[in-house]
Amino acid sequence: MLKIIYPICCGIDVHKKFVVACIASTGDRGITTYRASRFSTFTSGLRKLSGWLCSNSCTDVCMESTGKYWIPVYNILEHTCQITLAHPKYVRAIRGKKTDKKDARWIADLFKHDLVVGSFMPPLRIRQLRDLMRYRSKLTSFASSEKNRMQNCLTVSNIQLASVVSDTFGASSMKIINHLLENPDVKDFDFAPLLHGSMKKKADDIRLATCGMISLEQRQKMHIILGHYSGVQKCKADLESLILSLAEPYTRQLNLVSTVPGIRNPFSAIAIISEIGTDMSVFPTAKHLCSWAGLTPQNDESAGKKHSVRISRAGVYIKPLLVQCANAVVRSDKHPEIRGRYLSIRKRRGHKRASIAIARMLLTAIYHILLKDEPYNPELYKKAEVLPKTRSITVDQAILLAKRCGYSVA
Repeated sequence: MLKIIYPICCGIDVHKKFVVACIASTGDRGITTYRASRFSTFTSGLRKLSGWLCSNSCTDVCMESTGKYWIPVYNILEHTCQITLAHPKYVRAIRGKKTDKKDARWIADLFKHDLVVGSFMPPLRIRQLRDLMRYRSKLTSFASSEKNRMQNCLTVSNIQLASVVSDTFGASSMKIINHLLENPDVKDFDFAPLLHGSMKKKADDIRLATCGMISLEQRQKMHIILGHYSGVQKCKADLESLILSLAEPYTRQLNLVSTVPGIRNPFSAIAIISEIGTDMSVFPTAKHLCSWAGLTPQNDESAGKKHSVRISRAGVYIKPLLVQCANAVVRSDKHPEIRGRYLSIRKRRGHKRASIAIARMLLTAIYHILLKDEPYNPELYKKAEVLPKTRSITVDQAILLAKRCGYSVA
């Protein structure tokens, strides 16, 4: 029989308007009795739930993370109970025997035997910082969408400014666009006063690229797009000031994370801290952290055959950020310990898998940096790549090693 870890525990099935809680009490003889009740998700109803749990001497609670509906329940029970937040796929009931009460009872049965893997929950301040950083990423996406819409309007109006300049939303480009919108009927005008620096050399090409015709409808649409874009940028600036003030207590950890190659932007370091926190003791090893972030291949093996080594869909916010940092590092020769590993993996597995491997390498470095409270040290990776002098290899291995180093073997 499975060992009972929690003699008195509660499973909660979370919904938008109500929650169903089931307390499982196991006696000395191993007989479990159940009490189920339904509560509203209003604050008063959740406080009744907290009082009901206390009256039944239940402090161990397990609930599934359903959308954002679990957060009000977590906020009320956080101070009085030990909460295990479970992913819905780990507590899914058997199909055909599924009701709200049965779901809550099934969660309690799994939890009393400690068969539920709890999700990582950082402290409240980190969760608040995470919420703001995720909203910032949404605003960045909104701004990028408006840029794309603006570019579509220019293309429809036969203005090929993007073919000449590197940034359509640069200072000189925006002055040209605003001048075209304010003077739609003027065909020829001098661009020289509007250009800056190296843009002056492209004056003739810009004159040819802007020889188009903006219709009244497209001009009005572009005004709306520019207004929305400037509003999004202002909201993003206000949000960033709030984020910086909230991240002040973590200045030391942010400075340590910023020593990792590819993390120059302070908001990149804040985004990483907001996702993984500063206390690395919650992850037994760096491999557990990488698995949580979705940077490790999944285990799908049967009869001695591996069916798939695809990474999971976890880490939807931190994984793209780390991959972006990894792609920035491997383009530079300043960090040969990272670029060499990338080139070695890319030859065998391709660019995408190599980028994931470098992202995992960066996250592993961040784990040890925060755990040991010391900055990034590239010498550790250089020493790890040095082969021991006493190692003996075959002729085929020597030929392969020489080819990897760029030599041609006849």
